[in-house]
Amino acid sequence: MLIKNIEDKIKLALFVSVASMLTCIIIVIVVMINANNLVKNERQNIYVLDAGLPLLVQRATVEENEEVEGMSHVNMFHSLFFNLPPDDKYIQNNIIRAMYLIDESGISVYNDLREQGFYNKIVANSTLVSVKADSIFYDVETKKFRYVGTERIERPTSVVKRMLISEGNLRRVKRSENNPHGFIIYNYKVLNNDDIEARQKKQIF
Repeated sequence: MLIKNIEDKIKLALFVSVASMLTCIIIVIVVMINANNLVKNERQNIYVLDAGLPLLVQRATVEENEEVEGMSHVNMFHSLFFNLPPDDKYIQNNIIRAMYLIDESGISVYNDLREQGFYNKIVANSTLVSVKADSIFYDVETKKFRYVGTERIERPTSVVKRMLISEGNLRRVKRSENNPHGFIIYNYKVLNNDDIEARQKKQIF
C-alpha cells in the first residue's frame, strides 16, 4: 500500500512539474510575442522636439507613401530638367542632378535637345524656361506614371507656352543624397510638347 502511494505521489509530482514547465513556456512565448509587437509599434512612432517639447509623430511605411513619393520624384525630375535660366553652369548643374533620377532614357532626351541646339539657344537668347505640373498620375501596381504640365519659354521679345506630356516607369532603388525618394525613372519619353500659346511682349522703347 505504501509503495502504491509513493508511485502515485511520484506520478502526481511529475505531472505537476510537466504542467508547470509547459505553462511557463506558454507564458514566455506570449510575453515574447507581445514584447515584439510592442517594439514594432513603438518603432512606428517618432518623437520630435518643438521648442523643447517632445511631440509624437507617426511614421508611415514605404508602401503607404509610395504613391506620394513616386509623384514627388517625377515632379522633382521635371523641375530640374525643364526649369532652365540663361546660365550655362546652372543648366549643367540641373541636368546632372536630374540624371541621378533617371536611367539612360533621360540621357537620350537630353542628347536630342542638345543636338537641336535647345540649350545653346537658351543662353544665346537670354531665354528663361520654366515648367509647372498640372497633374501627375502614378499607378502603384504597374509602376507607370504620366506627367502633364505647362512649359513656359520667355524670350526678350516673346512668351511661348507649350504643353508637356510625358510618361515612364519607376523602379525602387536605394535612397541617397542625390536621390532622396529612392526611385529611378526608366522608359521615359515625351509624348507631346506642342505650342499652345504665343504672344509678343510690348516694347517700351
